Amino acid sequence: MMARNEWILDVLSDLNAFAVANGLTALAEQLDDTRLIAAAEIASLNDEAKAPSNGNTVRFEPDPGGFGKHQHA
Repeated sequence: MMARNEWILDVLSDLNAFAVANGLTALAEQLDDTRLIAAAEIASLNDEAKAPSNGNTVRFEPDPGGFGKHQHA
């Protein structure tokens, strides 16, 4: 899902660069915040796409022997 939505991050970066180059400081700051929010939401969508279809979450926890094992919530 990330690659499909990544273009919006590039657009926001381009708009931010335009705002900075033209002295639009408040707009540049807002666009920077907007890009962070967009990146977080895209990452969240990516995480949801990787979740098991049964609704369980998978955690990776170390065992006492030093090796990891998968735990289902």
